[in-house]
Amino acid sequence: MKDGFVRVAAATPKIRVADCVYNAEQIVDMALSAPSNTALIVFPELCVTGYTCGDLFFQPALLSAAENAVGDILNRTTDINALILIGVPVVVRSSIYNCAAVCWRGKLLGLVPKSNLPSHAEFNESRYFAPATDDAEELIYAGQYTEMNRNRIFKCRTVPDFRLGVEICEDLWSSSQPSQKLAEAGATVIANLAASTESIGKPDYRRHLVNMQSARLICAYIFANSGHGESTTDLVFSGHNIISENGTTLCESNRFTTGLIYSEIDLKHLAYDRHRMTTFTNSLTMPEVEFDLPATELDLSRKIKPEPFMPDDISLLESRCEEILNIQSTGLAKRLEHTGGCAVIGLSGGLDSALALLVTIRAFDMLNKPREDIHAVTMPCFGTTGRTLNNARTLAKACKTTLHEIDITNAVTQHLSDIEHNGSFDTTYENAQARERTQVLMDLANSLDGLVIGTGDLSETALGWSTYNGDHMSMYSVNISVPKTLVRHVVSYEARRLGGTTGASLTDILITPVSPELIPPENGVISQKTEQIIGPYELHDFFLYHFVRFGDSPKKIYRLACYAFDGKYGKDEILNWLKVFCRRFFSQQFKRSCMPDGPRVGSVSLSPRSDWRMPSDADAAVWLADIENI
Repeated sequence: MKDGFVRVAAATPKIRVADCVYNAEQIVDMALSAPSNTALIVFPELCVTGYTCGDLFFQPALLSAAENAVGDILNRTTDINALILIGVPVVVRSSIYNCAAVCWRGKLLGLVPKSNLPSHAEFNESRYFAPATDDAEELIYAGQYTEMNRNRIFKCRTVPDFRLGVEICEDLWSSSQPSQKLAEAGATVIANLAASTESIGKPDYRRHLVNMQSARLICAYIFANSGHGESTTDLVFSGHNIISENGTTLCESNRFTTGLIYSEIDLKHLAYDRHRMTTFTNSLTMPEVEFDLPATELDLSRKIKPEPFMPDDISLLESRCEEILNIQSTGLAKRLEHTGGCAVIGLSGGLDSALALLVTIRAFDMLNKPREDIHAVTMPCFGTTGRTLNNARTLAKACKTTLHEIDITNAVTQHLSDIEHNGSFDTTYENAQARERTQVLMDLANSLDGLVIGTGDLSETALGWSTYNGDHMSMYSVNISVPKTLVRHVVSYEARRLGGTTGASLTDILITPVSPELIPPENGVISQKTEQIIGPYELHDFFLYHFVRFGDSPKKIYRLACYAFDGKYGKDEILNWLKVFCRRFFSQQFKRSCMPDGPRVGSVSLSPRSDWRMPSDADAAVWLADIENI
């Protein structure tokens, strides 16, 4: 349960309709088979009796057998340190209720009745059951004093963010869902005991419904569905179980099977999103029933993506790249429409400037402006290699833009002489080149009545890997919220899509080492490689995503990175670059506080005007201390 992770499971036993003794045996066996340290096991709706009992629900023999079966399950699960939710019909005075029994270490913590009873198509629940009301009913069931109440939260004392709410099948489909009120009262996890029948197209609808509800409520949602043993008479059940977290499917069962699926939900991520979402309300209060779970560190089975900015489904990659390009170019088109004139871009022969050029071309095409009004400027100096210079030339010409080649060697040499620089390859030597390039671009833009298009990306912005008032500055920065790992994918997509000379040039740019080219090359080959200096961008993008998107601590980020990059980077290497990230992220905020406008593309952005507000002089001591404790 450390770092906010809690293991949950959805289970579908193979039952016999109306055979409560057999069903209880299957439920217990499946609960015992759950992985160690599972905190919650959710079984289907009415699984003790079977959902399809029909008028047998009126039979006292079945109702009594169901109550005895729950008592047997309670007695046999005293050593299982997990909440176990089972579906059962419960008699209260003259009514029968379709309930979820919440069991914990042999105790019946409560009964939660179903609110919405479908009586359409294949369903006829109102024939047998009474709908839940807001009244709480005290009763003795399965030999224990308990309460039946739909407005109740089950709260873990040892893991305070684990707060469980329960609804049953149709409650999710209805226009007013109990889970909404439960979430507003603080529930971070919703369990749904379901008996959802199969028909063509329904699995996709069901999955979307579960994911959307978990996203709307910023919660984890565990959907446990009836399976093979329920398929009787006219109805078929597939055991389609789903575990979702904030709109994302963590785990899903194969349909037409029985068994148990499990995953770990991240309660801290859910809590973080709720804290920052001003529209998420905590308007309700509900009675709470407390229980305990051991705070243990779980081995994670859920996938930790090494490229978190990428879509989960790799087949969506091309559509994602197209969407990014459209967002970038639409933002730039508005700025160009507003300011008029041409565009000026520093084209280095590297990844970022290539993407900026591609975006600008789209914006110009969108506005029906001639590409000749895009002025691509390559400015060779001390560190420029023939490879990058030729790629810049080739790309600019292939895209039918206007190319300017302005060698700044003499200008920078004169400037260094003017300030009596000693000639060493230090920060001044490097930054003088970056600032001279920016001066050329700005002055050229003035002379052409144009707009300087920035090329720096989100990763460089996070690390402060830019020269203040050099490449740090522009009039509109199209890549400002696209991380380096995603820049690479978008450029690769355009290389494949465009093909020809343009595609070939982009392909060579993709395999060129990332470098600012501010130090002279060695034998004509790039000598200054960014990732050897500040660390691999794929690590820094991973750190950035988890730090900004979820507020994860360095210790948790390190743990997740060890899972995500297992076999690629050693733990000491990950730790070293995490320290670099943390130090640089805090020390370089002053550059972000005055960065130019640029389009917001994804869920992580560092714009000081919208997404990220941080003091320029905030101290990193708390975060660095957390790293030292790893």
